[in-house]
Amino acid sequence: MTHVLTWLSDSAWLLGWAPPWLVSLILIALAVALALLAHGVAVRVVRHGIKQHDAFWQALIARTRRPTRLAIIVAALGPAVTASPLTPGQADAARHGLLVLFILLIGWMAMTALDIGAALYLRGFKVDVEDNLLARKHVTQVRILRRAVAILVGIFTLALALMTIPGVKQWGVSLLAAGGAASVIVGLALQPLLTNLIAGIQIAVTQPIRIDDAVIVEKEWGNIEEINATYVVVRLWDWRRMVLPLSYFIQTPFQNWTRESAALIGTAMLYVDPAAPVDRLRAKLEEIARASPRWDGKVVNLAVTDITAEVMEIRCLVSARNAPTTFDLRCEVREKMMAFLRDELPEAFPRRRLALAGGEA
Repeated sequence: MTHVLTWLSDSAWLLGWAPPWLVSLILIALAVALALLAHGVAVRVVRHGIKQHDAFWQALIARTRRPTRLAIIVAALGPAVTASPLTPGQADAARHGLLVLFILLIGWMAMTALDIGAALYLRGFKVDVEDNLLARKHVTQVRILRRAVAILVGIFTLALALMTIPGVKQWGVSLLAAGGAASVIVGLALQPLLTNLIAGIQIAVTQPIRIDDAVIVEKEWGNIEEINATYVVVRLWDWRRMVLPLSYFIQTPFQNWTRESAALIGTAMLYVDPAAPVDRLRAKLEEIARASPRWDGKVVNLAVTDITAEVMEIRCLVSARNAPTTFDLRCEVREKMMAFLRDELPEAFPRRRLALAGGEA
C-alpha cells in the first residue's frame, strides 16, 4: 500500500487537466479506497493466522475493526494530502489533523485491548458462589488496575495529541513530566485525581477491601458494591449508597468483617435477671442454631459477659457462611430467645428488687 501511495504522489501531474478541488477529491477517494482494500486483506490474513481458540486476539480483531479501519484510512490520507494541489498552510493543517486523529485512534485501540484482557481474565472467577474470597480478590485487583491503566492511557494519549499543537505543547509535556509553570497548574488541578489513582493502586495490591466485603464505615454497615477509579460505592443495609473517595480506605480506620473469609460470627446480646438459668438458655441457643438453615455448623456459644446489680449480660455467638446470612441469623436468635424467655422463663426477665424494712426482698 505504501508503494502505491508513493506512486500516486509522484503521478499527481497526470491529473493536471482537472481543477484543483477535483484533483484533491480524486486523490482522497483513491486513498480511502486503497485503505479499505488493504484493511480488508489485512483482517483476512490475520484471522487466518490466528488460532480459533485464541479468544483475546479474536475479540480484539472484532472490536477494533472500526478504529483500525479509520487508522489505515488516516495513514493513507497523508500522502494523498501531500500530493493534492493544496496550499502549504492547508496541507500542514490537514496533516496535523490527521496526526492528532491517528494518535486518538491508537489510544482507542489500546483502551479496547485493555477491556478485552480484563474481561477474559475475570471470566474464570465467579463471585456468586459460597466461597468467593479468591474470586473477589481477583475481581477487585483487575477492576482497580484496569481503571488506573485506562486513566494513564487516556492521559498519555491526550498528552501526545497536545504535544503536536505548538500553542499548547507545554500542556502536553506537563502531563508527562513535571516542569514549568504549566505543570504546576496541571499538577494542582490533577492532585485529587492522582491521589485517588495512587490509592487505587495501593488498594489493588494490598487489598484492604474487595468487592462485596462487609464493612463498617462512618458508623454504617454495608457491602462494597463498586470500586471505581476515584471512589468506592458502599451499599448500606437499607439499600442506601455511601460514596467515599478511594483515599478514605487508605487514610481512615474502618472495619472489614470479611477480610480473610466470607464466613462471620454473629453476636446477639441478651439482658436477663441474674437468677436466670444459664444452662437452659445455652441449651435453647444450641437448639435454635441446629434447627436454622442459616447456621453453618461451626460456632455456637453462650457466655455470661457481665453482671450488674439488676441484670446479667449474656452473649450469644453463632456463625454463618456470609455477612447477610449472619445478620439474618442474629435476628433469628434474638427473636427466638426472647420468645423462649416469654413463654417458658418469664421469671428470667430483669426485675427491680426493693429492700423491705424487715430485711426481706
